Parts: sequence; structure tokens; C-alpha cells
Amino acid sequence: MALSNNISNNVHSRSHSLLLLQKLLNLRDGASPLTLVLDSLERTAQPVLAEFISRAKISRAKVIFLSFATLKKPKDVDVFIKAAGRDLKTVRTELVGQYPSYDSVAAARDRPSQRAVVIIDSLNALASSSPQSLATFLTSITSPAVSLVSVYHTDVPVILPRSWNEYEPHPFTILCHLATAILRLSSLQQEMERQRARNRSLVEPEWGLKEDREGVLVGLGKRSKEEGNGGVVIGMELRRRSGRTVDEKFILIPAQPAPAGAAAPARTGKVILLTDHPMFSAFVEGAGDGGGEAEPESSFNLGLTEKQRKDREGIVLPYFDAQTDIGGGDGGRILYEMGREDDFDDEEDEI
Repeated sequence: MALSNNISNNVHSRSHSLLLLQKLLNLRDGASPLTLVLDSLERTAQPVLAEFISRAKISRAKVIFLSFATLKKPKDVDVFIKAAGRDLKTVRTELVGQYPSYDSVAAARDRPSQRAVVIIDSLNALASSSPQSLATFLTSITSPAVSLVSVYHTDVPVILPRSWNEYEPHPFTILCHLATAILRLSSLQQEMERQRARNRSLVEPEWGLKEDREGVLVGLGKRSKEEGNGGVVIGMELRRRSGRTVDEKFILIPAQPAPAGAAAPARTGKVILLTDHPMFSAFVEGAGDGGGEAEPESSFNLGLTEKQRKDREGIVLPYFDAQTDIGGGDGGRILYEMGREDDFDDEEDEI
């Protein structure tokens, strides 16, 4: 019964985590006012941002793209605002002017048409140029009808100005503190290679800057894209209103692009739990079965029959009588009989 309950609770927890990510991507119920997407050269945030945009278009939510590094307006974006090199107050005024009017009744009914998503392509430039204004700017553009999705490149150094106080927290620390959801991205192919190394008790391989190799960085090749299907591993850290944090890993398989020249509607990718992938399911199999240890695999039958179990229970262990009380509170004493070769010592007997 206990094992069945533990399995049921584990299935419920996994389904609940998957539902939370779906709500986050669909911008439902204000799941996260500020979502921080952490990417790198090995796995850019482009597939995740495309997923946010596609789901926003399906739900008829307004998509606003705030650009610090992007030159051209991306596909399916309603409003494109350039912010690089401009005054933050001017950018905020222009950005807030594009927000939909907030209606509490419509929000209570969860009408996506009354919502908007603001995608910030890179916070690294803002963290380097105006680190003191980073938190103020992000909090000033928040709204009950708007969800912020911002990207931070973890392998791009942030050059702080000389006026920055060394005792102040780093801009990245401030972003992690402000974010209500953090999505850490990695390549599915690389995670599969790491899993293969763990299965063989080998050192996990590294890529990109973590290789500590001089020379040109080589990106993912055709082989990795075909084997991993271009999948993205998402490590979600969602902070609930109750203060509880939900940590789970997922795999996002991006939707295939429409043929050139075809006016196809927006399509969404497929999201599954990381443990549902064949490469990782065998590794965690039995992890949530109530904590019981799995029996070792062997060609011999290590179990006991009913007769063997009764015979084992009927065995009297040596010195079993010393475990019982033998009058006058002498329980637990050691019973010892002297042999012929033993040397009797009166002093030891007195002790």
C-alpha cells in the first residue's frame, strides 16, 4: 500500500511540474511576472523565445520585443523597440505606451487578448552600462497584464564601471533575486553525452569555454543536431507565491519550421520531462518507488522460500541465554566457562 501511494505521489508531482511549465510558456494566470532565461554559446535561447512567441500568437497576446542586440524585427513580433544606446527613461515611456489596457474583470477571466509579453533579447549590455539602474528599470516596466521574458548570456563577461562598489551584489545576483522563474538551458545532445559518461563512471565531457582550450570555439555539428533533434534541456526553477520552489528538468523539441512560402499558422513544440527520455529514464528508474533498494541482478535466486524463512527464525543464536534476565538483574552478563588451559587469577576474579 505504501509503495503504491509513493508511486502515485511521484506521478502526480511529475504531472504537476509539467503543468507548471506549460502555464509558464502559455502566459496563463500570471505564472511568472519576470522569467530569466540563461543561455550560452552552446545552447542559445532562440528556440525557447520562439516557443514563447508562438504560444502568445495562438492565444492572441501582444508580443513586444525590446532589443539591446537584435538588429531586425523577428518573425511574429507585434512591436519592435530598439533600446541600445538610448536613455532608459525614454525607452520605458515608449515601452509602457505599448502595453494593453489592464482590465481587472478581463484579468479575472484570464483573457489572453488583454495580456502582453515583453521579450528582452539580452540583459548583459544593460548590466555593463547601467548596473545601478538594472533593478529599477525592470521593476518599473512590470505590470499585472505583462509578463517579462529576459535573456542573460552566462558566458558573456559583464564589464562593470569603475564607479561600481565592490561590496554591492553582482548584476547577475540581482537578476536571480528579482526573477520569479529561472530557465537554465543546455543542449540535449551534450546532456546525453554526459549521461553516457556517468553510466560508464567516466569523467563528464565539457564544451565551449569550459574546455579551457585555446583557439576557435566550434559549435554543434550536424551529427549532434540529428541525434538530439535540436532539443533543448530546460532546468526550471519556479518560485511560487507561497515561497515554495519547484525544480524540474524538461526537454523542449522545437516545432519544425513551415515550408518556404507557406502561410502556416504558428505551431508549438513538444515539452516532456527529462526522465521520460529513453536515455535518462533508465538512469532514474526506481528512484521514486518509496526509497526501497533494488535487488542486485544475479543468475541465482537470492530470495528465501517460506520453509527457509521458518527454519531461519527457529535458529537459536550462540549465547542467547545471556540476553535474558537470570535473576537479580544479571541480564546481559557474559557467560564464560573456564577450560583446562586457562590460568585462574584470584585478583581478576575479585575485579
